[in-house]
Amino acid sequence: MSQSLRIAVAEDEPRMREFYKEILPLLGHQVLCLAGTGRELVAECRKLHPDLIITDIKMPDMDGIDACREICREEPVPVILVSAHDDSDLLARANENHVLAYLVKPIKQKDLQPAIQIAVRRNEEFQTMRKEASDLRQALQDRKLIERAKGILMKRAHLDEPAAFQRLQKTARDSNKKLVQVAEMIVMAEQAFGVENGG
Repeated sequence: MSQSLRIAVAEDEPRMREFYKEILPLLGHQVLCLAGTGRELVAECRKLHPDLIITDIKMPDMDGIDACREICREEPVPVILVSAHDDSDLLARANENHVLAYLVKPIKQKDLQPAIQIAVRRNEEFQTMRKEASDLRQALQDRKLIERAKGILMKRAHLDEPAAFQRLQKTARDSNKKLVQVAEMIVMAEQAFGVENGG
């Protein structure tokens, strides 16, 4: 997928801002803004409505997770979080929001493109779920269940992530059910299977 995206970047290290400014256009994307703080990111996103946000977590005045929470409250945007360390507490906080991919520094060009593709694909999936769900909070809850169901299908049927999501969609269409209902059935079946096998 060589979709060209309008990307907002937030990063307090000038060296990293230069990296994004140079690399993202090489990958075919447009850099809308290079914010140095969380608050600047929020202000820029409200004006520019990016397709994707790439933000560092640790920043002066407001961290990347809080900034994205504020932005996505008004308008859901896919987010790639960047951190200097793999921190489980931060990941737990990030998972509650619109964070669809996660990168640990140092970032190389070859890490960036797959992360962007994953974030965009998961966002498309999320928008599909959002159409089915009555509100944003429900869609976020549904996403967690659908991610679990996808993981089960990937493991059991040896599928990659897009194929697992397509299978969920096809099953939902064929059985005239919502995606989340199909996901729930898969998760419950897996739990029953685990119990039977002493898991």
